[in-house]
Amino acid sequence: MFEAVDAISLLRVVLADACPSDEVARRHLDEARQRRMDPLDYAAHQFGLGNSLVWCRAAIWAGYRFAEHLPAHPALPCASVARLEHLRGVRSLKQHALGEDLAFIAPTFDSVRRLRASWRHDLHRRIRFATPEAIETAIARAASAQLMDYARTETTVRWKGASAGQLGRPVRIGLAVLLALTILLVMLSGVVARPFLIPVVALLLMAPGVLRVLAALPGPAAQPVRPLTDVELPLYTVLIPLRDEAQMVPMLRRAMSAIDYPPHRLDIKFVVEAKSPETVAAVEQVLGHPHFRMVVVPQGAPHTKPKAIDYALPLARGEFVVVYDAEDVPEPDQLRRAAERFRADATLACLQAELVPENAHENVLTALFAGEYAGLFGRLLPALARWDLPVPLGGTSNHFRTSVLRKLGGWDAFNVTEDADLGVRLARRGYRAETFTSRTHEEAPLTLGAWMAQRTRWMKGWMQTYLVHARTPRRLLGDLGWKAFLGFHILVGGMIMSSLLHTLFLGTLLARLMLDGVAGLLPQDVWDWLALCILTAGYGGAFAVVLSGLIHLRDRRLMAIQLLVPLYWVLHSIAALLAARELIVTPTSWAKTTHGVTRMARTGAIQRGAEALRPRIG
Repeated sequence: MFEAVDAISLLRVVLADACPSDEVARRHLDEARQRRMDPLDYAAHQFGLGNSLVWCRAAIWAGYRFAEHLPAHPALPCASVARLEHLRGVRSLKQHALGEDLAFIAPTFDSVRRLRASWRHDLHRRIRFATPEAIETAIARAASAQLMDYARTETTVRWKGASAGQLGRPVRIGLAVLLALTILLVMLSGVVARPFLIPVVALLLMAPGVLRVLAALPGPAAQPVRPLTDVELPLYTVLIPLRDEAQMVPMLRRAMSAIDYPPHRLDIKFVVEAKSPETVAAVEQVLGHPHFRMVVVPQGAPHTKPKAIDYALPLARGEFVVVYDAEDVPEPDQLRRAAERFRADATLACLQAELVPENAHENVLTALFAGEYAGLFGRLLPALARWDLPVPLGGTSNHFRTSVLRKLGGWDAFNVTEDADLGVRLARRGYRAETFTSRTHEEAPLTLGAWMAQRTRWMKGWMQTYLVHARTPRRLLGDLGWKAFLGFHILVGGMIMSSLLHTLFLGTLLARLMLDGVAGLLPQDVWDWLALCILTAGYGGAFAVVLSGLIHLRDRRLMAIQLLVPLYWVLHSIAALLAARELIVTPTSWAKTTHGVTRMARTGAIQRGAEALRPRIG
């Protein structure tokens, strides 16, 4: 009976005017128990009080002092943490501050009651209450050197030779030479040794085209899974890496607040680089939500997105984790649907959502970009998953089992398309990735300069990924098996080669047209017919998968503009050449895409998603 009275007294102090009687307090305690929530978390989330007010009132009730922020301290008392992931969810930290040894704690509801019952003057002097996020911030700051080392090296610790940071300059130059020789091979195939060279070129170019044609065929509908009640949903971590993105923070706050998921089961971390003080300040303005937290990443090379999210990974508290970019607006039920898919299939390690540019109709470039995304995320990646081939993930909206991600060593901090690389590593370790139809609305690059910078970085990352995995072909074959081994070379190697060779073929056709007129385009022998088949398969596959993807999106207005795909591939060729140069000179440089420049309103996706939400269960 004493404990019940004690609990009621504490909850009434914490809720204050929102809990006017003991009977109301009992109802709230029962509801918190039914929701499997600590009553302090219940008060912070259900009543919008925020953690600072809740733990401050709890401290006053228990007779202890409250610290809004923990004093800065250079190192953890235990100078080295054996396993950094043990830092997640830590609710206490000892520090020497204010001339004495203090213990800062974020106690649970029952711990607050015990602390009051065992109150002594020496405890009162040494213990300070603090919020869970204040302790997490202090721990991250104190362990920053270890976290930075983890971010840079964990991939290679877990898997020797798996990082693009280990690619020496001779290896990188070797790939550039291989590309040059391939271009020369294609140029010579039209004039010398045609019986030998044209079949080789056909293998290089037709295989990716045929793969796309097959992927354009719609696959079977996903099997329904059992919906989870709010009580059954697991803790979910959301990582949002930000650098020089202060203008995007208000929209991100709205998008994250619209997520249809119990707030107390969300662990949303804005991962902000210290070299971006304006973004740090912008995020600080939205941290009033109890499930919003910020991880500040210290300066240090490489200055890449994967290094930033690797730094935050040991602090991820969720059973599952997803990465969103600064411009992302996911459908509100995406996390709920992902959790249901994971729970329904214990063999599933990763889920990739569909990425859909919201400003697709803004200009010709955004329309072509949107068509490319429609084919990639709506058709190609789902087909690769069905065929048990490596799935090169998109850079955002990929969901993981946190335990699997840690076993793989997280993302490669030195690979500038860490997503594609991680998809290959998942396949090599026998983990399964799938796609699902939940969509994340993005912002397509608006200008040619922005597109070229982004695509150059992507192409460079594909080259890094190809080199990392293809340089040990026997091990790659042993890990993947023949089917996936060939799929890797067709997809990743073919993506690099075809970006250059399709444009070369197009140039050859134009040259023949200018020199010989229309008659110059007519096949003269079997080798001309084979060359025509190569061109047809390449462009036909690209057209087929794009048009099929747009049908999947039900956006037929973008179809006519896709006739410009051959010109779009010319841009790919330029990006590939620039990427080959950067691969040699600046392999880890990260061309940052500026977001928030579209003239179209970005709130539509949030509104449409909220209107489409299914009824919640439980």
